Amino acid sequence: MTEAILQVRNACKTFRTGHGSRRREVVALDDVSLAVGEGEIVSLVGESGSGKSTLGRAVVGLERLDAGELVFEGVEYAHMHERQLRRVRRRMHLVLQDPYQSLHPGMRVASAVAEPLEIAGTGSARSPRVSEALEEVGLKPASDYLGRYPHQLSGGQRQRVVLARALVGRPRLVVADEPTSMVDATLRGSIVQLIRDLRDRHGIAFLVITHDLDMAGAVGEQVAVMQRGQLVECGRTVDVFQSPSDPYTRMLLRAATEVGRLEAAT
Repeated sequence: MTEAILQVRNACKTFRTGHGSRRREVVALDDVSLAVGEGEIVSLVGESGSGKSTLGRAVVGLERLDAGELVFEGVEYAHMHERQLRRVRRRMHLVLQDPYQSLHPGMRVASAVAEPLEIAGTGSARSPRVSEALEEVGLKPASDYLGRYPHQLSGGQRQRVVLARALVGRPRLVVADEPTSMVDATLRGSIVQLIRDLRDRHGIAFLVITHDLDMAGAVGEQVAVMQRGQLVECGRTVDVFQSPSDPYTRMLLRAATEVGRLEAAT
């Protein structure tokens, strides 16, 4: 693996709900350690409730760890104060799984893509970087999209706008949470290829969170498997998929194979 741009060390997070006799604890992260190399794509897979989205949110500073460390570009930031944390966040970006919710319905594409620049004080909706970002994600010519509202876009176009917004600030790391879950199956391959192209062109590292093993295998050189808050297996995608060492990984792969057979039969 290349030099790590992100290191997660012994991350722990427990959510507490209810009161009195109904009080319960849910362990979302249980001593999780993970690394993402510079310009590397790592797929983080697991069923719903495995803790993968909590880990992604912790990486971008939207969840605070109970214990453990997060190191980005050599700087530990898990326990930074908010003002210090903002400087770290400018070098990373979170892509949420639902582009319908990610884009404000009353905001034109130009303003939506420019929002990270405006927050950082480095540009506006008129910045040439907005058009550049749109064209880099395949929305060409950008002038055809700048003035549109989200409801005037297809699902695939919305997802590309969300990726353009992630790209416009020139991040070193993008955390993409289920980036293909809201697009048609025919478009998933193009989104996977787009992520790989952006990595190749700009050297951006990606942590791609997904429950879809086909997508995980197609996009990432490395794959990490989570179950009930624990990281149960991690390694090169080709090695893990061909010779999984953990029973849970083997179960996921068998289930994915069965689903593929059923889809092929219909």
